[in-house]
Amino acid sequence: MTTQESSTVCPVFCQHPLVPERALVKGRAINSAAGLSAAFLVSLSLAPAQAQAQPSAATAPEAASGWSEKPEWRFSKFAVATAHPLASEAGALMLKEGGSAIDAAIASQMVLGLVEPQSSGLGGGAFLVHGNGREVHVYDGRETAPAATTQALFLHSSDRQTPQPMAFEKAKRGGRAVGVPGLIAMLHLAHQDHGRLPWKRLFEPAIELAEQGFPVGQRLHRLLLGDRLLREDPAARAYFYDQRLDPWPVGHRLRNPMLANVLRGLAAKGPDFFYTGEVAKAIESAVQKHASDPGGLGQKDLQNYKALRRSPLCFNWKVEAQANSYKICGPPPPSSGPLAIGQILGILRHQEKRSRSADRDHLYLEASRLAFADRALYVADPKYLSHESRQWESLLESSYLKARSQLITEKSLGLAPAGVPAGFPGKQLGGMPLQPEAGTTHLSIFDGSGNALALTSSIESAFGSRTMVKGFLLNNQLTDFSFKPLDEHGRPIANRPEPGKRPRSSMSPLLVLDSQTQEPVMAVGSAGGAMIIHYVAQSLLHTLRDGLRPQHALEQSHLGSLNGPSLLEAGRYPKAQADLLAGRGAELRFIPMTSGTQLVMRRGDELWGAADPRREGWVVGE
Repeated sequence: MTTQESSTVCPVFCQHPLVPERALVKGRAINSAAGLSAAFLVSLSLAPAQAQAQPSAATAPEAASGWSEKPEWRFSKFAVATAHPLASEAGALMLKEGGSAIDAAIASQMVLGLVEPQSSGLGGGAFLVHGNGREVHVYDGRETAPAATTQALFLHSSDRQTPQPMAFEKAKRGGRAVGVPGLIAMLHLAHQDHGRLPWKRLFEPAIELAEQGFPVGQRLHRLLLGDRLLREDPAARAYFYDQRLDPWPVGHRLRNPMLANVLRGLAAKGPDFFYTGEVAKAIESAVQKHASDPGGLGQKDLQNYKALRRSPLCFNWKVEAQANSYKICGPPPPSSGPLAIGQILGILRHQEKRSRSADRDHLYLEASRLAFADRALYVADPKYLSHESRQWESLLESSYLKARSQLITEKSLGLAPAGVPAGFPGKQLGGMPLQPEAGTTHLSIFDGSGNALALTSSIESAFGSRTMVKGFLLNNQLTDFSFKPLDEHGRPIANRPEPGKRPRSSMSPLLVLDSQTQEPVMAVGSAGGAMIIHYVAQSLLHTLRDGLRPQHALEQSHLGSLNGPSLLEAGRYPKAQADLLAGRGAELRFIPMTSGTQLVMRRGDELWGAADPRREGWVVGE
């Protein structure tokens, strides 16, 4: 079976290549949490990963774990695309019971935090975009810096004359980098606005799986095998590894009763159970008493956390060769993703007459450099900006992007300069140096009532700060701040650490709307650190500009630039094409690009789902 068109939820275990035939339950659909968990308590196997080049820390935050061919999914009513089949089943189950897209997202995310703990969970944060054909709402659950944070957070205190930034590998592990988690507060806020099912019901699939156990997948096993730091945390060591400190094998049934207890408390008492009481005390203790690198997060920081409703950042995109025009919406800063994607697409619009494939890739790379130059200088938590750069639309104005596009020539810019749009004090700010950004997950959902959402959540690095509390891992999101608060000329860097501040993010959950009807056309987003911006932008180009079917679009090779070398996907980007790009003067680097894109797209009366073949994602629907 390669295409799904039936009117019932086709269970993941009917089709998923990770599950052997003996796991099938006579082809019947899962209709309870118990059935959902029982169906997957089997050994899993994946095709071996192809040999990959070593990743760059700044661009490939999670290791590759193989390529898994995916079918095309088509449905008539609803679709749930997540990074793991169990999470997709949990979300589809909520929709089958009459829940909303938000209900499905919460159920899916709770399962993801259990089965994909390297990428997201209760100890992290998220951005969510929700549309209903009339309005678009954005929810900001980004972590915040503790009140005790100073601008010298990641500087070596021993070097007082010329303090130097810490090594990223040291900074990310321990309490220092832990920001106040925002995921559960954000999901509760969104549920208050758009939920249909009782809050408690949404936790039942994850509780069931945590209690009964879930099969360790190939990706989790490989990341555990390759991680050098996680074994140093006693709680993580006891949970993820056996007595010989080997990671549990693929197919091992892993139970998490501590997380089940936390989920049960959240289901009964809401976010207060997390932000106050025993859970808050445990988080404070793990951070402030960390054996090697304690941090400043305390119970008061948790009690004071607020998820935010924000106005969406939207821009119009007309595909030149077609009559279609789209409105694309996502979170504004501190997310940098939708803004950078809007700039890239806007710059390309002024260069679209150059249509040969070599030109297209060159133009994309140059537009990327220009967008990332602006990102490094201007984008930060808007609450902490004293200048007028809260007017982010000036970075997307057609006249500004046209002027930026005129910097593109036949030769690569190499390192592009930032622009100075109206209201932005470019000469007063320092540009943020390139730093690693890391692990994330994404889910996209269309429900049966015209609602669509895109949710990207993260704990930053794979396995976050390598600090486990009550069955979940704490984030290291504060490493998304600039380690250096000032540039070499003494100018402040906008994204420097400050108390209560939300670090800049690359998370890019997007909704694409029909410009005329305002109806959702696509929900899309990805994992992958700073490269998220490119993975999502290229998904839009491949589907809406080039007309590729969604799953085929996600199988295309990746490229991008963070305003440095031209980055090309190792083992997949065509050599002949690379040779042409090399002739344009840019430094080329071939790296693994472990994207994790999940996409749902409306085409006529059908919903087409797609999941990135580079990870374990799956789509379930009706």
